[in-house]
Amino acid sequence: MFNKIITWMIPFMPRKLVWVFSKKYIAGETIDDAIKVSRSLNSAGIRITIDLLGEFITNLRQAAENKKAYLSIIERVEKEKIDGNYSLKPTSFGLLLDKELCYRHIREIVACAASFGNFVRIDMEDSPCTDLEIELFRKLKTEFPGNVGLVLQAYMKRTLQDLKEMKDLHSAAVPLNFRLCKGIYVEPEVIAYKKYQEINDHYLEDLEFMFSNGYYPGIATHDKPLVEGAYKLIEKYKVPKQAYEFQMLYGVTPDLRKNIVGKGHSMRVYVPFGKEWFGYSTRRLKENPKMASHIIKALFVRG
Repeated sequence: MFNKIITWMIPFMPRKLVWVFSKKYIAGETIDDAIKVSRSLNSAGIRITIDLLGEFITNLRQAAENKKAYLSIIERVEKEKIDGNYSLKPTSFGLLLDKELCYRHIREIVACAASFGNFVRIDMEDSPCTDLEIELFRKLKTEFPGNVGLVLQAYMKRTLQDLKEMKDLHSAAVPLNFRLCKGIYVEPEVIAYKKYQEINDHYLEDLEFMFSNGYYPGIATHDKPLVEGAYKLIEKYKVPKQAYEFQMLYGVTPDLRKNIVGKGHSMRVYVPFGKEWFGYSTRRLKENPKMASHIIKALFVRG
C-alpha cells in the first residue's frame, strides 16, 4: 500500500525532485549526455542501444520531427564511433495515426542505419500495437534482412506462436534477431500471464525455442533466476557467444550486469535520453510500484 501511495504521488512532485531519482536510469536530456554515457559503457566492454524518449504522439507533425531527430542521432553516433545501435517505438512515428506513414518514417531510419552497417530495434508496445508492429517488422525485415530486429514480451500468451509464425523470415546467414523481455504493460489476464513463476517459465520456453532454431536472442532481463536459466540453455545447446547477447536497462542491477560480463558474455545496455524523461520515469514507476522504496532512498538518503 505504501508503494502504491508513493507511486500515485510521484507524477505530482516537482520535476527537479523526481530527477534526483530518474538520473540514475536516464542518460540525460541531450544527445551529448547519451554519447557520454555510451562512451563510458563502451570503455567497460559493453555495447549500447540508444533510444530517444517519447511515444504515443497526437499528430503527424510530431512523427516527422521524431524521424528527423533519429536521423540526426544516427549521424552523430556513427561520427563518434560509438559501439551500439538504435531502438525506437513505432507509436512515436504515428503507428496509431497513420500506419503507412509510420512505416515510411521508420524505413528511412532503418535505411540510414543500414548505410552505416548498423541496426534498428523495433520496440514492442501494448497489445493494441502488437499485430501492427509485427507487420511493420515483417516489411522491414524483407528489405533490410540484417539491419532490423523486434522486441517480444514473454508474458504475452501469444509470444511462442509469434516466434513460430515468423520462422519464414529466418535464415542461417541472417538469423531472426529478437529482444526477449518479460513485458511491462498492464494487460488483461486473458492475453497475458500474471504470476511471477509462470512468466519466468514461459520466458525460458521462448528462449529455448529461439536457441533450438538458431535465432539470435537479446536476453533482456534483470532477474537472476532467468539469467541462470539462460546459462543452462546456452550450455545445453552449445550456443557460441557471438550468437546471443544479454541486455539490461541503464542503471538497473549493475552488479548482476558486471557478473554477466565477467563470465565473458556479450552485454548491451539500453540508454534512454531526451526531454520526455519525466513521462518515462513515471510510467516505469506505475508499471513497477516496488521501485518506490528505491525512490525514497534516492530522494532522502545521502549517497
